[in-house]
Amino acid sequence: MLFQIVSFLLDVVGGLLTGACLVRLYMQLQRIPFGNPLGRLVFALSDWIVMPLRRVIPPSGRWDVSSLAAALLLQLAQYAILGLLLGAGAGGWAWLPWLALFGLVRIGVSGLIGLLIIYAVLSWVQARSPLSDVIERLCNPVLRPLRRFIPLVGGVDLSPLVALVLLQVVMIVLGNLQAAMLR
Repeated sequence: MLFQIVSFLLDVVGGLLTGACLVRLYMQLQRIPFGNPLGRLVFALSDWIVMPLRRVIPPSGRWDVSSLAAALLLQLAQYAILGLLLGAGAGGWAWLPWLALFGLVRIGVSGLIGLLIIYAVLSWVQARSPLSDVIERLCNPVLRPLRRFIPLVGGVDLSPLVALVLLQVVMIVLGNLQAAMLR
C-alpha cells in the first residue's frame, strides 16, 4: 500500500512538472506568448529546472532543448526513485532510460488529450478568454490535418473527438510496447 501511495504521488508531481516542461517546449514551438495565465503557470512550474539547463544546453532553432532535457530528467528521476523503492537489480537499471522515454511520451499524449477535452468543452460554451485562445492555438496543429478529412456534421466539428480516439489508441500501443519491453 505504501508503494502505491508513493508511486501515485510521484506520478502526480512528476507528471505535473514534466508536463509543464513539455507545454513550455510546445508553446515555444507554436510561438505562443507566455504572458497569458497558462504561460505564467508553465514558467512558475518549470523555471527552476529549465533555466539552469539553459546555461549548458542552448536552444536549437525553435526547439528549446533545455525544456525537453528537463522533462526527460524529471522522468528519469521519477523512475529511478521507483526503482530504488522496488530494489531494482542491475538489470532493472538498464531499462531506466526507456521507461523515462515512454513516460515522457505518455505525459505528452495525456497532455494533448487534456487540452483537446478542454478545447471541446470551451467550443461548446463559446467562452472567449485569453486562455481559450491559447488552448485553441495549441490544439489547432493536431486538429488541422483531421479537419481536411472530417466534414462538419450538422455544424459540429467532430475532429476533436476523432483526435481523442486516435490518442487513446496511441496510449494503448504505448502501454503494450512498454509492457512487452519489461517482460
